[in-house]
Amino acid sequence: MPDTPPTPPSPRREVGPVIPSALTAPAASPAAAHRLRSLAGWLLAAALLILLDQATKTWVSDTLVYAERIPVLPIFDLTLLFNTGAAFSFLADGDGYQRWIFTGIALVVAVLIVRWLYTHSGQRLLCAALACILGGALGNALDRLMHGHVVDFLLFYWRDWYFPAFNVADIAITCGAVLLILDEILRSRRAHRS
Repeated sequence: MPDTPPTPPSPRREVGPVIPSALTAPAASPAAAHRLRSLAGWLLAAALLILLDQATKTWVSDTLVYAERIPVLPIFDLTLLFNTGAAFSFLADGDGYQRWIFTGIALVVAVLIVRWLYTHSGQRLLCAALACILGGALGNALDRLMHGHVVDFLLFYWRDWYFPAFNVADIAITCGAVLLILDEILRSRRAHRS
């Protein structure tokens, strides 16, 4: 029996399992891409609130001296006051520790809000509320980090009664809280109807 020549090797080589490179990101699903776009929009809205807040505080700080008041309306003055505490000067008489406590709380809340904005991207009213709270919280946190206090300059009063002075960040937080309550009311009504 004649010898047969050996079969030449196949030009195709066997390849092992495909392992994704650490440099290549996995393809995002359309839903995840939509969530990221939505998150970017809400973060931009929060950033604009922070910029507005910081710009107004800078203008007032450069224009007025501490405790100076400029009458605008019979019930409203522009002023320059510093708050080392939280809302309504809560813990304002502390020894400075409150600066770091309130800054830490604001940063933890910011992380939670960003996560919430991502996971609830389809709920516009809720996200608007969260973006307002995020912008306000970070606006005041920046003040605490840079100055050790929050700059307040909007003062409403009636005769001898004064509402504690506040700023744009406080307005944003308040609007966000109102929108959160409204969102919850509307959500419970929808749940009740179905």
